[in-house]
Amino acid sequence: MDVSRARRVLLPLVAVALVGGCSSAGDASAPERSTQAAAPLVSNELQDDYQRVIKNVLPSVVQIEASNSLGSGVVYDGKGHIVTNAHVVGQEKSFKVTAATGGQSVTARLVSSYPEQDLAVLKLDSVPQGLKAAKFGDSAEVDMGQIVLAMGSPLGLSGSVTQGIVSATGRTVSEGRDGGGTGATIANMVQTSAAINPGNSGGALVNLDSEVIGIPTLAATDPELGGGSAPGIGFAIPASMVRTVAGQIVKNGKVTDSGRAALNITGRTVLDDNYEPAGVAVVEAPADGAAGKAGLKPGDVITRLGDTEITTITSLSEALAAMQPGDKVTVTYVRGTTTRKTEVTLGEL
Repeated sequence: MDVSRARRVLLPLVAVALVGGCSSAGDASAPERSTQAAAPLVSNELQDDYQRVIKNVLPSVVQIEASNSLGSGVVYDGKGHIVTNAHVVGQEKSFKVTAATGGQSVTARLVSSYPEQDLAVLKLDSVPQGLKAAKFGDSAEVDMGQIVLAMGSPLGLSGSVTQGIVSATGRTVSEGRDGGGTGATIANMVQTSAAINPGNSGGALVNLDSEVIGIPTLAATDPELGGGSAPGIGFAIPASMVRTVAGQIVKNGKVTDSGRAALNITGRTVLDDNYEPAGVAVVEAPADGAAGKAGLKPGDVITRLGDTEITTITSLSEALAAMQPGDKVTVTYVRGTTTRKTEVTLGEL
């Protein structure tokens, strides 16, 4: 991407709300003086908030360099653990990490990667002076309209900050593999209008309380733009999931409890006679897995999960992302020419 094309992020015109309705037939000069005094005050307060948050959080953000990728990360604790995206680390084991505020680069090694949630944890060989652990917020408190800042190293521009709002919560998003993603389907993502550019992956999405509420992961793509990023539509993994995954990796060296529902099958998308997606064919269904225990066999084609129509492996992943291990769900499937149903107690991914 050409850096010269980067769009400016403008501060919201909060003062406009103070201007409307301030009129008086008796004394025209008084409301004018009041408006002129209030507008700069509100704008300056918001600007002060931004600068305070940046000062508090930027020392917790790092740039991560691998041989074939460049991304961002967040300091998870005071022991030198860094949380980032799995697609940033790829298959590599060693990285160069630099604080977003500058300074000497240090080497980090991979502790573990969890592509199913597109998260990974690195461990710094030494902790540079000035780095500090980030404060992670409560995902349950994140709501539409909250002002947020995205911090990271887009296009290698270390320590960059963009501004926006929380556009939506609870999004289920499937990553593509073509753009370097893991192909994961991730539930409960935070949608934001803050610009998420290449290199922002793994950085910090922060509220005005200086809390990390998510890890920016990807921007939506628009087929009408040739697959380019759709402006103002980015997604971040919620802080609760970051703490769950990173906490297990730091403690155990791997994820031991994903908390994600699964049918415990290997499947593939099948097409109908018109070459349209028509379901998920079961390739493998171990007898001790959720689907196997319910009687599903290789060759069966899953067409519904509960009330949700299943046409592709992605739609199946998205339906499962909204469920929990142990949930019971009716699976509709086709065996030969017969449509059947069975109740499945979901397993764990």
